[in-house]
Amino acid sequence: MKLWGGRFTSAADAAADHFHSSISFDKRLYRQDIAVSAAHAEMLGRQGIIPLRDAEEICRALEEILSDIESGRLAIDESAEDIHTFIEKILTERAGEAGKRLHTGRSRNDQVATDMRMYVKEEAEAIESELKTLAATFLALAKEHTDTIMPGYTHMQRAQPVTLAHHLLAYVEMFKRDLRRLAAAREAADVMPLGACALAATSYPLDREFTRVKLGFGAAAANSLDAVSDRDFCGDLLYAFAMIMMHISRLCEELVLWSSQEFQFVEISDSYATGSSIMPQKKNPDMAELMRGKTGRVYGGLIGLLTVMKGLPLTYNTDMQEDKEAVFDAIDTVKMCLPVLNGMMASLRLNAETMSEAADGGFTNATDVADWLVKKGVAFRDAHEITGRLVLRCIAGGKTLEELSIEEYRAESEVFNADIYGAISARQCVEARTVDCGPARANTERLIAQCEEYLWK
Repeated sequence: MKLWGGRFTSAADAAADHFHSSISFDKRLYRQDIAVSAAHAEMLGRQGIIPLRDAEEICRALEEILSDIESGRLAIDESAEDIHTFIEKILTERAGEAGKRLHTGRSRNDQVATDMRMYVKEEAEAIESELKTLAATFLALAKEHTDTIMPGYTHMQRAQPVTLAHHLLAYVEMFKRDLRRLAAAREAADVMPLGACALAATSYPLDREFTRVKLGFGAAAANSLDAVSDRDFCGDLLYAFAMIMMHISRLCEELVLWSSQEFQFVEISDSYATGSSIMPQKKNPDMAELMRGKTGRVYGGLIGLLTVMKGLPLTYNTDMQEDKEAVFDAIDTVKMCLPVLNGMMASLRLNAETMSEAADGGFTNATDVADWLVKKGVAFRDAHEITGRLVLRCIAGGKTLEELSIEEYRAESEVFNADIYGAISARQCVEARTVDCGPARANTERLIAQCEEYLWK
């Protein structure tokens, strides 16, 4: 069955027909398509555009079709052109002449755009929930590790001591931004195109406000040309997903590093690791690596959609059929990654002792030596130079800054006294950073509380 066969005198080439078909992937929109059709039919009946009895028969048959698909009694026929064609064919078989009236005042252009927007809203909301669950796991770990000292890094070199809680909370901040982007993508999708028809609306007296409310949209599209040709909301969603995956990938890169013999900061649970087919000793962080790899897949969806849309004139073009596979695949990928990452983080064994030992090495307290001098009246640039010479002295003597004698300190500056030792322990370095964005315990506890309120408000 074709919805457009009257103009044509020969059947489509089999290869072209298969090439043009979208039902293999748009069949997942069947719930949304049935809901949109039911709302449209009810509106047509209320407005007297079709007989009320026909509208009621259409809605009854659509409800039956939905039940039959979900129970497995009705299989979606993948020889159909698309999900809309399939549902209309079954509807006409079951509702007879009434079913043929459904498409009055509607095009597949505004129909599919409406279906897609509903689907995007629903899936974005589901992923928001998964992301909040992941953020909650990070907050729970942060609560356990407010006193776990670890080195902070720049350029992958030990830089200054922080806490594990502070490090974890950095990811929570990323997830909060991700949640805001998902909310923005949902808002962008929350505009109903129905009523725009193919591109120029219709002469039928449609009640778009009725269908908008019935379908749960916050607004109705103001311009019919834009309504059927806009896929910005798909781009917004894919961008939000790309950012989520970028944050996941950064985290997974750290987990790969931290679980190595060189770091030994964490041990990934056996449930989220694999072995080697040849090396019996291996325990590989494959889940983390795979999530890192899947990030490129989601990026590809975003770049692909932007490339499809960049040269399209108004209004609808079949190129836009390419939006669905990109969006569907990205949704599936993100929904697959989030629970795996959550389970991996919840079961992670964190080696606080190794982290603390690492924070004590690498002269991560050097900045605090310089800051101590500044507080004694030394200009910062001079303090920086003095501390650099102290570090060289340590390297030459195989010592840490804590192990230098006071005489060695005073050889570089007579400002030093015994108080310096109380200022440069890793814990003191952390606790001294009381600026409200810093790692001091009071700040950490306050930020945890703020994040919990944000997530569950």
